[in-house]
Amino acid sequence: MSYFDNLKTFVRVFELGSMSAAARDQRISPAVASSRISQLEERLGVRLFQRTTRKLGPTEQGRIFYEGAQRVLDAVEEAEGAVNSVTGEPRGTIYVAAPLGLGRRFIAPQVPAFKAQYPQINIRLRLSDRKLDLTAEGLDIAFFLGTPEDSNLRLRKIADCPRLLCAAPNYLEKRGTPSALSELTDGTHDCLNLRYPGAPEFQWPLETPDGVRRVPVTGPYESDDGDVLTSWALEGHGIILKPRFEVAEHLASGALVPVFESTPPLPVQLGALYSHRRGQDPKTRLFTDFIAERIGAEIEA
Repeated sequence: MSYFDNLKTFVRVFELGSMSAAARDQRISPAVASSRISQLEERLGVRLFQRTTRKLGPTEQGRIFYEGAQRVLDAVEEAEGAVNSVTGEPRGTIYVAAPLGLGRRFIAPQVPAFKAQYPQINIRLRLSDRKLDLTAEGLDIAFFLGTPEDSNLRLRKIADCPRLLCAAPNYLEKRGTPSALSELTDGTHDCLNLRYPGAPEFQWPLETPDGVRRVPVTGPYESDDGDVLTSWALEGHGIILKPRFEVAEHLASGALVPVFESTPPLPVQLGALYSHRRGQDPKTRLFTDFIAERIGAEIEA
């Protein structure tokens, strides 16, 4: 095993706090990951991690070594990027995350076209509506809809994404068309909510004549998959707040109809997040540019 591979494994064990998680991230067995750490410790003559049956944590020497190891990996990545920019043949693997709806409809369809243009770059796409930790999960880019909270990440805005509230005609026939925002709160109507670990309380930010009002909403249906909420809405189970692009076909067919059009939800931002280090990688910029050029205008429509 190369010393460089050992460094990469050490860095991921440090960042993830788990030998097995780092092994999965590196696509190696836990035994191989443990062997790589042992080789480093033998070379350095120190313990890099304190191991117990329940916990693994870095020693003080491990914390010091991490800073140096990370700089080495950054330097190698920067050097590879410089070579690729000179040869005109960017190569390597990009780990990309996106919300389910956005990823399925816009990001995933563009991956084959990007691969055709840049055959030496591989894309590993992960779709999830839950909040992701870029560093812990080894991601290069995370596309998002909303407002990022982590100021340690770089943000590239791609487009403003209009949203709306809508429901199925059969739901409105049963429950009536809502006319007061209080009906979203007092149980008169059922709201379909996106819920995942760490999700904020359910408040829909609506634009009213008196300014933005954050309306706390209630309902018996929750999911961490936005497409599940759309399916429930189509079946007549409640009102959803959705980016317009996610429900455009259902609006066109009449399967869903807008409600509260005079007080629409605030638009959200479509953007790309990446760490300051990974944002300098040419292949990362290439993929972000590629996606932004092809989907930005469509998202804003």
